[in-house]
Amino acid sequence: MKSVALHNLGCKVNAYEIEVIGQKLQESGYMIVPFDDKADIYIVNTCTVTNIADRKSRQMLHRAKKRNPDAVVVAVGCYVQTGKEEALLDGSIDLAVGNNRKKDLLPILEAFLEERERNRAEADRDAAVDVKTLHHTSVVDISREEAYEEMSLSGWNKEDGGASQRTRAYIKIQDGCNQFCSYCIIPYARGRVRSRKQEDILKEVRGLAREGYKEIVFTGIHISSYGMDFIDKSDGDYLENGKDLRGTAMERAYLLNLVREIAEVDGIERIRLGSLEPRIITEKFVNGLAAVPKVCPHFHLSLQSGCDETLKRMNRHYTTEEYYDKVKLLRQVFGNPAITTDVITGFPGETEEEFAVTRRFLEKVDFFEMHVFKYSRRQGTVAASMENQVPEAVKAVRSGELLELEKRQSAAYRKGYIGKEITILTEEAREINGERYRIGHTDTYVKAAVPDEKAEGNMLVAGKAVKLLTEEILLLES
Repeated sequence: MKSVALHNLGCKVNAYEIEVIGQKLQESGYMIVPFDDKADIYIVNTCTVTNIADRKSRQMLHRAKKRNPDAVVVAVGCYVQTGKEEALLDGSIDLAVGNNRKKDLLPILEAFLEERERNRAEADRDAAVDVKTLHHTSVVDISREEAYEEMSLSGWNKEDGGASQRTRAYIKIQDGCNQFCSYCIIPYARGRVRSRKQEDILKEVRGLAREGYKEIVFTGIHISSYGMDFIDKSDGDYLENGKDLRGTAMERAYLLNLVREIAEVDGIERIRLGSLEPRIITEKFVNGLAAVPKVCPHFHLSLQSGCDETLKRMNRHYTTEEYYDKVKLLRQVFGNPAITTDVITGFPGETEEEFAVTRRFLEKVDFFEMHVFKYSRRQGTVAASMENQVPEAVKAVRSGELLELEKRQSAAYRKGYIGKEITILTEEAREINGERYRIGHTDTYVKAAVPDEKAEGNMLVAGKAVKLLTEEILLLES
């Protein structure tokens, strides 16, 4: 039995894919071991969203080869896809597999291992051949495909599993992005939008429900585009009253229908959406979501900047006024939903005045959480060659200010639950101030705790939030 160590970098889509890879390997008789252990095979699911992500990917690949020089080190994913020349020259990589062949990693790996053993056997017979000279990086099909690569979980059964490990499942519903924001390399790494068929997603969800999962989270590179590639442009089904719906309404219809179908699966109690684009938020779409009680009122609405001039340079297709209208609509329909977002600070050309405009807008929206990123120059993108790059020291100061704002807004949102009835889906047990608690999340993704003796893992527990147990965790009195 060969041992395999897995390491993931980057987004939740990557995390989903490495779980699928791990499951397939385990089902085929491989033994999964921690990445820090000595293993026969190391698989690193790489990220390339920033130059820093590239560097981290290389570091993990080098670390694996250093840990066991005789191991097979496999690089998969976005870094391989966009940095193929660099990967070819990297002596720590034995096998490089692009995004469009992740689904075939097991047969590719086994074919590589067979060839490697065959070459070594021949070298052993020929004393003049030095085994070390046989090393080369095998690169498997890193063209940018347009067909959807099917990867799905049938239930992730780890030996140390249990109810608390089977609470929330991430479901990849699509891949790729057609937006081409000026700072982003991902459309080049992941290709165009490809959506999974609804019946395949439902089959996976039913399997996970049987395993005990109660919450499903939609994930993808750009889930707002789900279904756009299903539209048959040859017949006119995409027309409504003569209006072309391919860029907006049809995608909303496909995504909303998927939500409705998953809500019918026995055992699934919650449906949580991943990151959404502002343009998908319309009265029809929001009211459709609100009509499905299992939908969590937690919306990650991508912003990136609170200044219209900066948004134009980013090639984002909305204004701050339009964005704020979407937030107001969500709050009008859902009451007090958790609105979270991403913000990039220090984008090329961002002046002190533009940053001040962004800060005021963030204060006005009043988010539950903000993920604040300092702009990272990424070669191969439009923004990398823009003038007026912002110094790192300035980015750090601006990022610090926004993080302080985020901390205050997030604390205020949590405190707003004190004295109110909430329901959490319980997860792991944890000790806090010498007491044992069962930790869980509300439907708005606020963390709360209940005394351990009152709940097991993977239970829906209702009660009153009485106080903040820690800065981030409410105490639930059931």
